[in-house]
Amino acid sequence: MKIGLLKIGKVEDSILSYLKENLTNIFPDVKCETLPETMPIPKSAYNPVRGQYNSSIVLANMKRFADKKAVYNRILGITNADLYVPHLNFVFGEAEFPGKYAIISLFRLRPEFYGERPNRKLFLERALKEAVHELGHTFGLKHCRNSSCVMFFSNSIIDTDRKSSSFCENCIKKLRIEKFE
Repeated sequence: MKIGLLKIGKVEDSILSYLKENLTNIFPDVKCETLPETMPIPKSAYNPVRGQYNSSIVLANMKRFADKKAVYNRILGITNADLYVPHLNFVFGEAEFPGKYAIISLFRLRPEFYGERPNRKLFLERALKEAVHELGHTFGLKHCRNSSCVMFFSNSIIDTDRKSSSFCENCIKKLRIEKFE
């Protein structure tokens, strides 16, 4: 199984390196690679009233942009844009359920967004949790009721900080049934 990491707009290489290294620790038999191209953030996704980007439009554009990347079983887009879906104030990410494509936003994962001091370690842990969560959706996992499972829905950054970057036993069983297909 291969997961491709796609920059959407400007994203630090060190963030992708961290995700690459740690995703292979969480998903068995998975190889992660960074796609050489960077996808521009689609202007059509921007909502000037909200000052945010519609995640579903970004995801649809990502699918068209990366469609020829058949060598990857999954493609995870990473962006610094602030994302939303119409019925929520914001989202940390979105994914096809199940499917091949997922996206995460780093915008609200930085402690400075919440008026706190920069904390690189915490920021990267949050990014990993959201990456694993969205990839979990592509493998057919729904939100989990276990608040420490990575598949628990994060209504706020507090939920993200509380949960682990790992799947609970029930979600692991479901993943084994899916066999990462």
